[in-house]
Amino acid sequence: MKPAPFQYLAPRTRDEALEALRRFGPDAKVLAGGQSLVPLLAMRLARPAVLVDINRVPDLAFVRAARGAVVIGAMTRQRAVETHPLVAARLPLLREALRWVGHPQIRTRGTIGGSLAHADPAAELPAVAAVLGATFTAASRRRQRTLRCEEFFTGYLTTALAPDELLTEIRFPVPPPGTGWAFQEVARRHGDFALVGVAALVRLDGDRRCTEARLAFTGVGPGPVRVAEAEALLLGRALTREAAEEAGRAVTAALEPEGDIHASAEYRKHVAGVLAARALLQAAERVQA
Repeated sequence: MKPAPFQYLAPRTRDEALEALRRFGPDAKVLAGGQSLVPLLAMRLARPAVLVDINRVPDLAFVRAARGAVVIGAMTRQRAVETHPLVAARLPLLREALRWVGHPQIRTRGTIGGSLAHADPAAELPAVAAVLGATFTAASRRRQRTLRCEEFFTGYLTTALAPDELLTEIRFPVPPPGTGWAFQEVARRHGDFALVGVAALVRLDGDRRCTEARLAFTGVGPGPVRVAEAEALLLGRALTREAAEEAGRAVTAALEPEGDIHASAEYRKHVAGVLAARALLQAAERVQA
């Protein structure tokens, strides 16, 4: 199929992009990498009156260090982030998760901000943002505001961005020394959206006891899902296989995913628990390494 007719705008500055969104509001769609939007246009599942192409706005693509964080521009290509030395050194979890996103051709065109703003519940980046405690900067002609992860993702394919707002950058806090990480997922084929995925962070003290554990899941809810019950189980304990498997069982008990043509709810619950245990052990091994 072909897209429904639309007006095409290609602003060259951030102010021009924001003015277009102010003018057209809910009738406009932002085109970044186009990996999600273009298929929706082609199938006429999205029918915007105006398409605002921000690929020519130069100051939306960057990776830079900040105090205790790495800040990434929303238009930064996923492949550029995956291969960036600053990300490799300070955000290895993000780098690892990006390798699961589609194929290299997809990541070369797809953007960090586009994936997060699309908010697909099966996507990898929202789970990484949730487990790292990322914050999102949204700008409009009216204001600029910062949103925490739990504020940004509001439902299935839905974020807190207003119709006249543009996601401009994402701030990823850098985990402190002594933090291990892992990303695991199950998909039908490499490059497919995950049936279930998990991002994990673990901190251990000098006695190898867990002082912090974070788990965020993809594919089991309308957005990224944290499981506080499983995280709390590990505190103060040595992260052994038995402890990891106990946390995995807590994950299975806590989640309430929906089934679909790709996987039943029970299958997703079971796989989430298995992946949680594997990710926790891998993260603990990386602390020790």
